[in-house]
Amino acid sequence: MFQRRTREDAEKLESELLAPGAALSAESKGRVITEIPDRHRTVFERDRDRILYSKAFRRLKHKTQVFMNPEGDHYVTRLTHTLNVTQIGRAIARYLSLNESLTEAMCLGHDVGHSPFGHTGEEALSEYVDGGQWFHAEQSARIFTVLEPLNLTHEVLEGIERHPWKVVDGPSTAEGMVLRFADRIAYLAHDAEDALRAGVLETADLPPAAIAAFGEPGRQWIDTMINTVVDESLLRGTVSMEPEHQAIMGDLRDFMFERVYLAADMEPQRRLAKDIVRSLVDYFLTRPEEMPETYRHPESPVVTQVLDYVAGMTDRFAIRLHDQLFRPRLFD
Repeated sequence: MFQRRTREDAEKLESELLAPGAALSAESKGRVITEIPDRHRTVFERDRDRILYSKAFRRLKHKTQVFMNPEGDHYVTRLTHTLNVTQIGRAIARYLSLNESLTEAMCLGHDVGHSPFGHTGEEALSEYVDGGQWFHAEQSARIFTVLEPLNLTHEVLEGIERHPWKVVDGPSTAEGMVLRFADRIAYLAHDAEDALRAGVLETADLPPAAIAAFGEPGRQWIDTMINTVVDESLLRGTVSMEPEHQAIMGDLRDFMFERVYLAADMEPQRRLAKDIVRSLVDYFLTRPEEMPETYRHPESPVVTQVLDYVAGMTDRFAIRLHDQLFRPRLFD
């Protein structure tokens, strides 16, 4: 009636069924700390499960994607974005016969380092970093190696840390490149839908080239973008997108930055978010002893410890803590 599938069985199936360019679990570069192999799960399946059950992953539920601490139930959060990315990544990996478990693990962990209030919070934190760049992808890797160490495999950590397009030295695995495309496909599709829902955009505002190439925002965009990545990757032998479509997707991203992410109408919200983050960082820089013990790492500079703590906050926790610390109390 049933038949046990062991880890060895799974590894054998990978070697038989996956594409030559796929990363095989049995050939992983391994972990910093050697572990006894699991009875049933491959190393990448174990990483997926560890990330899914981590505290950092759970906090994504209340972190901003675009709209700060949104009141509506249907706006995308960092958690729903992550789930969208994971679905898109697994679909592309499946259609290209790549390692779905590795792709899933990287997708689930790629944004756990995001600060409250999305990229606006990231900009505020960057003011406290030498060189002026606090990077959420590096923070994601730091969470899983220092703050909530999970002893993940080299491939998963590398894919998480190098997934942003601005990282020139990108992921070495095809699955890591799938994450890059899945992330951009997801946020362009759902951020446009959120902007339409919020009244920031009208459908007629969207670039005609994007509508002509990808269809209507939402599922049509996602389906078309996935297919163009799969078709072009099969032609080239590397994970890529048809050049004309990739150019249109790049123009669409520029449009979203101009009309949504950095729009003048969003500036009051962005300014408030930055003020909250700055106030919290400044407060704990002078009172690091008030931070939870888990964020105090004597081997790290105080500013790093404080940035770890503030970056890990959800939107609503940051707002609530800011109110407790800085709003005048009418009654004692």
